[in-house]
Amino acid sequence: MAKVKKAPRPKAVTPKGFRDYFGTEVTERTEMLHQIAGVYHRYGFDALESAAVETVEALGKFLPDVERPNAGVFAWQEADESASQDKPGDWMALRYDLTAPLARVYAQHRNDLPLPYRRYAMGPVWRNEKPGPGRYRQFYQCDADTVGAASVAADAEICAMLSDTLEAVGIARGDYLVRVNNRKVLNGVLEVVLGPEELRPRGNEIYDSEGNKKFPSADDILRTIDKFDKVGEAGVRELLTKGRLDASGAFIDGVGLSEAQAEPVLAFLTSKADEVAQTFANLRAAVGSSVVGAEGIAELEQIADLLAAGGYGADRIEIDPSVVRGLGYYTGPVFEAELTFEILDDKGRKRQFGSVAGGGRYDDLVKRFTGQAVPATGVSIGVDRLLAALREKGRIGGVEAGPVVVTVMDKARMADYQAMVAELRNAGIRAEVYLGNPKNFGNQLKYADKRNSPVAIIEGGDEKEKGVVQIKDLILGAKIAESATLEEWKERPSQFEVARGDLVAKVREILAGQNEDVS
Repeated sequence: MAKVKKAPRPKAVTPKGFRDYFGTEVTERTEMLHQIAGVYHRYGFDALESAAVETVEALGKFLPDVERPNAGVFAWQEADESASQDKPGDWMALRYDLTAPLARVYAQHRNDLPLPYRRYAMGPVWRNEKPGPGRYRQFYQCDADTVGAASVAADAEICAMLSDTLEAVGIARGDYLVRVNNRKVLNGVLEVVLGPEELRPRGNEIYDSEGNKKFPSADDILRTIDKFDKVGEAGVRELLTKGRLDASGAFIDGVGLSEAQAEPVLAFLTSKADEVAQTFANLRAAVGSSVVGAEGIAELEQIADLLAAGGYGADRIEIDPSVVRGLGYYTGPVFEAELTFEILDDKGRKRQFGSVAGGGRYDDLVKRFTGQAVPATGVSIGVDRLLAALREKGRIGGVEAGPVVVTVMDKARMADYQAMVAELRNAGIRAEVYLGNPKNFGNQLKYADKRNSPVAIIEGGDEKEKGVVQIKDLILGAKIAESATLEEWKERPSQFEVARGDLVAKVREILAGQNEDVS
């Protein structure tokens, strides 16, 4: 008889592009999200928790940084018992952001929701993209959006709220900048370069007799502009015109604009001046007689006035035409929060931390469901990026204190130990009874050390008869063991014997002293 092969054990590995989060990381994220929610709530936004799964049809093709978004999601076809070969089940997908679900929610419940509808949402999103250093397929986003407000006052409010949020979580003024631009201004520049949109060729289908592309498209120019922060003015000029050699020596074809055509684009990208009035003057020169360009500049001027009235100066929020985040997605103002302090990269070189949040106006998203244009604007904070920034600034990242551990000296007296831990918990002190094998007392203290417990409670038979407990200050004990002499041990005891009735009071006293040492 053939020997039956055992099924191989599954490998205990995290799926590629995903990671696990443990104690302190989860706690820090929860606390930060709570602080952000407090700011959003203060601004009058309501919480929304939408489904993690949407139909692929509802998600649509609005992912800003992916040309084929349906290929960038985790999707599957629903196993529907009523489905047939002629009518298969729906395709479902994990949400790739929190904005596309908002459009579906608003379209579905618009008769029951106020207009404008102001909501914030926090949670994980999933993207089926190639993972890399610091780039995961599951990550957290934290969004706030206003649906149904056409006024740029809604955009200005989002920018102000973003500034307040960064300061609330611990990013000091001077360490960040919210930068604001407008897609309409760029549309005006494109009119100068390519002519009115209705007269432009669609796509890249038109070629000359030699097979060369004859007319550059707006998308070509947009993609090139988006590289401004990486290759600078000279690099963008080359990419807009004849092409350039990249760092590896490979030649990248240019868009094919003439030098004269490229000039308004570069004037737009480099129009920021020391004074905002001069910035607007430079933008007017870049858009020429374009009506839509002039409309975009007027909106930026209104945003600047509203922010100034609210006390948000250029040290917090500034007009910056070089902000070109996913411009194909947005229809009006766009904004980005950049952290300006320096960090060291993997090679020890100084660089700015960079962007942690971005957003803008997207007036076409809800229209997909309703057929009617519904104005909307919002912002998304990259939670993991912001947490990393707070760690860099030393705002978070310390070792989290574990629970007080009540040790077990006699298994038969577990009820006594549970009574102790209940008293501590009722007093608001985090505590637990040791639930492992109590035979080796040393292992109980090792467990407490591994849990980073501040205090251990000990009550053996002798202590029980005397009506006392031993309270061991584990933090002080560790410090003394590292460096203290025998005399210092005598002067600074780390273990105390107190009456059983004084347990809670003494633990509180020790914890308070430990907190003073930390501060």
